[in-house]
Amino acid sequence: MNKSELIDAIAESAGLSKAAAGKALDATIEAVSKALQGGDEVTLVGFGTFYVAEREARNGRNPRTGQTIEIAAAKQPKFRAGKSLKDAVQ
Repeated sequence: MNKSELIDAIAESAGLSKAAAGKALDATIEAVSKALQGGDEVTLVGFGTFYVAEREARNGRNPRTGQTIEIAAAKQPKFRAGKSLKDAVQ
């Protein structure tokens, strides 16, 4: 399912126009992104939790040359599925 298919599903399920559903989805994505940028977690009970994980610096290897390189530390967005979502997928 891509974004336009998701917007169609939201519009049909909530009885909204596609434009309103698109704005709602965009606003949700923007709110989650801003919360993660601020270091917060976003928990949707039954669905899951979006959070930011720290990845430590490490050594890697360039596959073409075999040379050892330093990979910098980074922050990475993650998602942990909730129980209801896990049960629905089963």
